[in-house]
Amino acid sequence: MAAEPQLLSVYKTGPLTVVGFGGQEVLDQVNIAACRHEILALVQENKTEVLAFDLTGVKLVPSGLLGLLASLRNHGVKIQIYNPSEDVIDVLQVTHLDQVLEVLHIKT
Repeated sequence: MAAEPQLLSVYKTGPLTVVGFGGQEVLDQVNIAACRHEILALVQENKTEVLAFDLTGVKLVPSGLLGLLASLRNHGVKIQIYNPSEDVIDVLQVTHLDQVLEVLHIKT
């Protein structure tokens, strides 16, 4: 089962794979299980070493997605977060995920 296409967008694949959520501000409709399945398939198919999530425009991330981000590290990939909002940065700091995920501000 694939993730809902209007929510998960694949911007780049390969050793660096970049995915995003199509500019959605609030990710409350993300099917975490389907998203996880699709992401793991991308990682395996593309021999991904670094998996980046472009959160440009995202203001709210559900806790299930935070858990998914943290658990993906167990699959041997480095996780990067691109362009998180101040609210998302606050959540990453409170949960200490900012210490295990690389947070970057990329100019587009």
